[in-house]
Amino acid sequence: MSPAAAAPRTTRLTGRAAVLAVVICAIVLSLAYPVREYVAQRRLIDQLVAQQQTTLVQVKNLEAEQAKLANRSYIEQLARQELDMCFPGTSCYIVEGGQPANSTTPSSRPGLPPWYDKLWRSVQQADASPAK
Repeated sequence: MSPAAAAPRTTRLTGRAAVLAVVICAIVLSLAYPVREYVAQRRLIDQLVAQQQTTLVQVKNLEAEQAKLANRSYIEQLARQELDMCFPGTSCYIVEGGQPANSTTPSSRPGLPPWYDKLWRSVQQADASPAK
């Protein structure tokens, strides 16, 4: 026997183990990108599903509001409450400092003039300013 053959091997890495390690690394590297893309696409799908659900809720609310606005009596009620309008031939009264009929929606803010008064004043101011 030769002395080289009788000596024990000092490295524990065999040729088969090295090939197996290279194959495992190649498999891991080839699967990393598709797995990352899959996770990103699932996250995007979840976001889109949540957005779709909120949009459906908004659509249902708008359809309910559209159904309410199709009712003539509801439109008349809104005109009386929000715009302080009344039908011809009827007497309408505004009580200053009293409790509003519906406390959840105030019809007008006390102390603030209506929007058209502000608009008219701005037109008058623009007309009164001297032209150069």
